Amino acid sequence: MDRLAADFERIFGAAPTGVWSAPGRVNLIGEHTDYNGGLCLPIALPQRTYAAVSRSGDGVLRMASAQQDGVVEVSLDEISPERPGGWSAYVAGVLWALAKDGLEVGGLDVLVDSTVPLGAGLSSSAALECAVAAASSDLFALGLLGSADGRGRLAARCVEAENTIAGAPTGGMDQSASLLCDERAALLLDCRSGDTRQVPFDLGGAGHVLLVTDTRAEHALVDGQYAARRGACEQAARDLGVETLREVDPTALDEALARLSPGEVRRRVRHVVTEIERVEAAVRALEADDLTEVGRLFDASHASLRDDYEVSCAELDVATSTARAHGALGARMTGGGFGGSCIAIVPSDRADAVATAIEAAFAEAGFAAPQSFTVTASGPAARDR
Repeated sequence: MDRLAADFERIFGAAPTGVWSAPGRVNLIGEHTDYNGGLCLPIALPQRTYAAVSRSGDGVLRMASAQQDGVVEVSLDEISPERPGGWSAYVAGVLWALAKDGLEVGGLDVLVDSTVPLGAGLSSSAALECAVAAASSDLFALGLLGSADGRGRLAARCVEAENTIAGAPTGGMDQSASLLCDERAALLLDCRSGDTRQVPFDLGGAGHVLLVTDTRAEHALVDGQYAARRGACEQAARDLGVETLREVDPTALDEALARLSPGEVRRRVRHVVTEIERVEAAVRALEADDLTEVGRLFDASHASLRDDYEVSCAELDVATSTARAHGALGARMTGGGFGGSCIAIVPSDRADAVATAIEAAFAEAGFAAPQSFTVTASGPAARDR
């Protein structure tokens, strides 16, 4: 934060008013359920995106990144899906969405830096949006960080920014996790009602850790694959006469599938409906301290994502199978898929061995070297200084 503040002063000519940050997230289970009105269970990561910010006073948004040269400028009234584009669209979109919601905002000077791995499926984009949203709430006296309802409103605006201005048709899980997760807890998010509940998640007490492996197989949510699956689910819901696939009764799943065209669409629906069930089962298992069952559910979730939703890839499959073979209770891909990261519940004394085994398996398969690290459930977006 000291370096970020110093760089801000060098770029913009004065010290920032403050530094805010927001975490990336790992979704424990409940993948591709958010835009189907379902349930998901993310945790906030220790890795965060930081934003040094001041009000500009002239209705212009100026944005700089520690990862890129130069300053991007756009007037608030010129923000659109075409402008400013690139990474800065995620920042500009937040101001656009807040103004669209009737909130009084103005220009900002923003410098961002991040420890959330990019392209790893750990929601670096939502962390960026939520850090800027938190700063905006404080700098424009919006008062939205002081309550769960206010944070939920900020999360909704960040989703709108990502969908409309950045052009990524994501659901609301990532932003909700970044703004609402508590330390040592997972966030049970009902994406139909917006209700949330904190579920205790502290593996250390049970002698285990959550091992994250960034496969370095980069994914992109704007390349059409994610949108195609979302579109297929929305069409299936229309065909079944329901608002979202959340309304499909799991006990009548076979009957519902029989009403759909054979093949791909049936597999997509089967994943969503069974994945929502797995979230409910995982919450019960966590509350009963049954990590063996959580691990089994991880494995079942990955198989469904691989076979029915078809969003895994060779790197994710090798990482998860290797983790299981070397002592993990369960392993699954996390995030949108087509690359990114996997997670595994591993005995604490086996974490290094499992990470080494995954690295060796990648080398044997000719993949780029992965990066593995353990994480704890951390806190939400906040002002740091």
